[in-house]
Amino acid sequence: MTVRARAWTGIVVPPLTWFLFEQGLSALLHADCRRWWAGILWGIASAAICAAALRRVWPLRRDVGDQADFWLARLAPMIAGLFTLAILFQTLAVLLVPSCVR
Repeated sequence: MTVRARAWTGIVVPPLTWFLFEQGLSALLHADCRRWWAGILWGIASAAICAAALRRVWPLRRDVGDQADFWLARLAPMIAGLFTLAILFQTLAVLLVPSCVR
């Protein structure tokens, strides 16, 4: 797989995973707020997907030659890390805030 393709994996997969996490968590908790534990599992699985994307693009931080590839290789780990943190913080919020309070 080329540097550019690996970098785009790290740029596209984490935001898509975060979007699906947010939509799935919202649908789950609106349908049955007592199933908060499933939200925790959903968050852990989503964070694992983002962490896998981060691990895939982490070696690209080194010098890759082409200027566009260099930029993508630096951007991909930042995006993957940011969305992994976003999912982890939202999962922590599910633990802290009661979901059945209206």
